Amino acid sequence: MSLNHAVIWIDHQQAHVMFLSESASQAEIIKSKSSHQHLHHKGGEVGSGKVELDPKYLHSVIQAVNESKEILVLGPGSAKLELIKHAHHHDPKIAEKIVGVETVDHPSDKEILAYARKFFYKVDQML
Repeated sequence: MSLNHAVIWIDHQQAHVMFLSESASQAEIIKSKSSHQHLHHKGGEVGSGKVELDPKYLHSVIQAVNESKEILVLGPGSAKLELIKHAHHHDPKIAEKIVGVETVDHPSDKEILAYARKFFYKVDQML
């Protein structure tokens, strides 16, 4: 059975990558090598006060879904947007497969799968 759909839940420390069909799923976790959890911005200094994600981490996440036909990206903050920017700059063929981006806090893997199944059911009904 082919697992054509993929969902990525990503933050700055790890990405939960799941592949799913109507009745099956498989998952993997990709961890960032970055040790910085939070950067505090001091007033009056130049810069955003945010640490950029490691490009190798982003590349690993994108490569994990390279065989998927449709990709949903979830996450609580800016990491999901950084992943999409990385895909557009470095892997445009994979970027074309991203069919949705949604803000989701810190769900369990079971909740991610349920969310993705509901999302892809709606997307597939529109085709």
